[in-house]
Amino acid sequence: MPAASSHHPPVAAEAVSLRLGPAVTPMAFVRAMVLAYAARGMDPVRALQAAQIAPEEVSHPRARITAAQMEAVSDAAMRELDDEGLGCFSRPLPWGSYGMLARASLSAPTLGTALKRWCRHHGLITDDVALALETVGDTARLTLRAHRRPQALTEFCVVSVLRNIHGLASWYVDSRIPLQGAQFPYSPPPHLDAYPVLFDGPATFEAGHAALAFDARYLGLPVKRDEAAMNQLLQRALPLTVRSYRRDRLLVQRVRQVLASQPLDAHNAEDLAALLNVSARTLHRQLRDEGASLQALKDEVRRQRATELLLRTRRPIKQVAQASGFQNEKSFIRAFRGWTGRSPGEWRSERTA
Repeated sequence: MPAASSHHPPVAAEAVSLRLGPAVTPMAFVRAMVLAYAARGMDPVRALQAAQIAPEEVSHPRARITAAQMEAVSDAAMRELDDEGLGCFSRPLPWGSYGMLARASLSAPTLGTALKRWCRHHGLITDDVALALETVGDTARLTLRAHRRPQALTEFCVVSVLRNIHGLASWYVDSRIPLQGAQFPYSPPPHLDAYPVLFDGPATFEAGHAALAFDARYLGLPVKRDEAAMNQLLQRALPLTVRSYRRDRLLVQRVRQVLASQPLDAHNAEDLAALLNVSARTLHRQLRDEGASLQALKDEVRRQRATELLLRTRRPIKQVAQASGFQNEKSFIRAFRGWTGRSPGEWRSERTA
């Protein structure tokens, strides 16, 4: 989605700031925009200048730009071409198309309903791709199937559309939505190392169609935005596509699930953070923001698991300790006394009696 205000060439201080920060966005995406200009018989020089990209840099196969540069060149190109699809589709998407889609989904009660509306309405503005929301078990999948493939723009089109809807979905519920996986209908590109930044789950290529997979529980989260928030977003919406959302409103639930299902793989914060695809620092910070702590969640899940095994099975205490995520029986007994004032054996005897 583009910004709603008119574009102004950056002043000198702004021009310098565009190059600050990590340059991880592949220049290949800028080359795709240049192809869109060529198809219209137009010159991209002003858009490149707005992003402080020298024309000779565009042809470098391994060149990268910053998120600020990507935002600037995309904004300028959308305005000059009057095409929010940036040449990806057989007909231009006039200025305001994606903002209209976002508004149409704003009144949805839940994220699942909002995404279904967005996918359906996207088919009204272009039939070159078909978008759908599918749910299988605990996994939700946003799928993109291309009916017509502009070969030179396939990657740019797929990445742009999926990043757009993923960013908007996160904004709707005010939460980062971590991906369980992403798949793409083309071969691994030369800039493959950029994909963990673009999509935070494991990526596979040469699939039959494109898709993003995530925990289906996010679909039940309520849409938290209103018309005022939408108006503010549309003043500068491109960061949703070129930058990642940080807050995760389901992190506490996801931590509980991993601790319960993989207790032996989550002994410390570093191991748990790796399983959740975040840094240990981010894990602690987000839990703190939600009023929780890792130790408290560990105790909660371990206690629930231990008491269930003690009551419903005749496993030896050592096996109960291991199944509850403890590295040894001694530490389990010490923790259990802290929870209940009894040893596991004493507690089991009292309850079964």
